[in-house]
Amino acid sequence: MIPTRDEAFEILKKYTKSEALLRHALAVELCMRHFAALGGEDAELWGVCGLLHDIDYELYPDAHCKKAPELLRAENIDELVIRAVVSHGYAITVDVEPLSGMEKTLYAIDELTGLITACALMRPSRSVADLELKSVKKKYKTLNFAAGVDRAVIERGAEMLHKDVDFLISECILGMRGGTPCHREGN
Repeated sequence: MIPTRDEAFEILKKYTKSEALLRHALAVELCMRHFAALGGEDAELWGVCGLLHDIDYELYPDAHCKKAPELLRAENIDELVIRAVVSHGYAITVDVEPLSGMEKTLYAIDELTGLITACALMRPSRSVADLELKSVKKKYKTLNFAAGVDRAVIERGAEMLHKDVDFLISECILGMRGGTPCHREGN
C-alpha cells in the first residue's frame, strides 16, 4: 500500500522519537512535495517518500537504508516507496542506484535540507522565511559549517537531475517555506 500522508507520519513516529529527526523528515517531505509539483508529479507519493526516508536511522544507524525495507514491509508499504527510501543511501550505505525522478530528487535533497536548516538556524529569525540563496551558497563553501552535510552527495544528486546546485538550493528553500500539514493542524 501507499499510505496517506497521515498514515506515513504515524508510521514514522512509531520508529522515530527524536524531534530533530522528525523535523528533518518534515523538511524533506516539504521539498519532495515542492519538487513533485514543479514536475507535475504525484506530490502525495513524493511527500510520503520524504517522510519515510530515514525510518530506520534512529533505531539502526549502522544499517541505515538496509533495515528500512524490513520495517516498511512490516507496515505493508508499497515496493515503490521502499525502493525510493533505500536508494537515497546510494553509494553511502547501499548500492541501489536512484533511477526515477522521485528517487533522484530524494537523493539530491536529503543532505541539502540539513544544510539549509543549519543556515536558517544561524539567522536572527531562525527561519527559512528570510533565507536567501547567497547565504546558503556562502555556508556551502565553508566545509567546517554543517560539516556532517556531504556536499559531494548534493552535487551528485544535482548531476543526476541535470540541474545545478544553485537551482536545488533555491527550490529547496522555497519548498521548506511551504509549511507542513502537521504544523498547520497543530500536531
